[in-house]
Amino acid sequence: MSTPVTDSDARTPRSATSDPTGLHRVLDDPGRGRVLPQAAQRLDTRREIWPDEVRVRVETLNLDAASFRQLEGKHWIGGGIDNGVDGGVDGRPDGDAVRREVLEIVETRGKMQNPVTGSGGMLIGTVEEVGPDSPLGLVVGDHVATLVSLSLTPLVIEDGLERWDGLHERIPADGYAILFGRSIAARIPDDLPPALSLSVMDVCGAPALTARVVQQYDAPVVAVVGGAGKSGSLSLAAARREGASRTIGVVPHEAEAALLGDAGLADAVVVADARDPIALRDAVAATGSLADITVVCVEVPGCEGGAILATAERGTVIFFSMATSFSAAALGAEGVASDVTMLVGNGYTPGHAAYAMDLLRTHDGVRRLFERRL
Repeated sequence: MSTPVTDSDARTPRSATSDPTGLHRVLDDPGRGRVLPQAAQRLDTRREIWPDEVRVRVETLNLDAASFRQLEGKHWIGGGIDNGVDGGVDGRPDGDAVRREVLEIVETRGKMQNPVTGSGGMLIGTVEEVGPDSPLGLVVGDHVATLVSLSLTPLVIEDGLERWDGLHERIPADGYAILFGRSIAARIPDDLPPALSLSVMDVCGAPALTARVVQQYDAPVVAVVGGAGKSGSLSLAAARREGASRTIGVVPHEAEAALLGDAGLADAVVVADARDPIALRDAVAATGSLADITVVCVEVPGCEGGAILATAERGTVIFFSMATSFSAAALGAEGVASDVTMLVGNGYTPGHAAYAMDLLRTHDGVRRLFERRL
């Protein structure tokens, strides 16, 4: 169980008024400069809500891939973690240690924000109280998925995560979370299993931004690094829907290539280590040309150079990975004299949840890939 984080000597809210960004929940020393909840070290997690807030009873947390991979690797017993290239794994993760660290993070910070990756994840739950001034359009009893990161969401865990083995990104949990006036949440559709909906909504920003960029080109070639993953498969489907002339799925090993080939989402499937810039460039070029748009959806560091080299001049690289080093991307493009536009996928595009859910419903290949990963 995590203890609610509040001002130790406060009996009333720290501020009589709230800010829609959640600034009123930040407990950092204001003398060091005001920060938003995502950048804060500690958040106020008291149950009482401000007039524009919503409290959600949590049933499932979903850690983002970068965060879970880091925690799993930190608490690995024997051998080395999957290198992402040949599918081989030595040793095993210590699930108990992973669970204890997640609980410690939440109790210390009042939110689930991995201190190494800075990322969090999202949650599913049921609305249990709505402030009279909340603009989110939710009502008590709504079954929702939050579309904002756990790295900025006040969170209290009340069951000690006793039902979680620490070995998977999806965490059964009981507790509560607070949504702000500018938070985002979507009702879980009735026609899909909640776990499947959560998986889609966790990455729904990627296909929406991919679609927007593809629309700015005339029949572009689109390469998706990590094409067999959740965000990657949706991005491939979005690229094809919006008029890509050719889609290329890049995967790390033959097993993923077989899965993506069976899904039928890519015109070409290539196997390459995305951390090897020359191998990635040559693999994409071998399909007929470099890509006009390259979307990076793999949660491993060191993919910046390859994505840049795999993209044609005046093309666009979309980084949808929390493992991306943006200094490496900027300096890397400069270092090889590459005239490409680089975009940071921020996870939000208007209508992104509905767009992603529609892709899942209309592409059997996407749905099969998602269901295999559940």
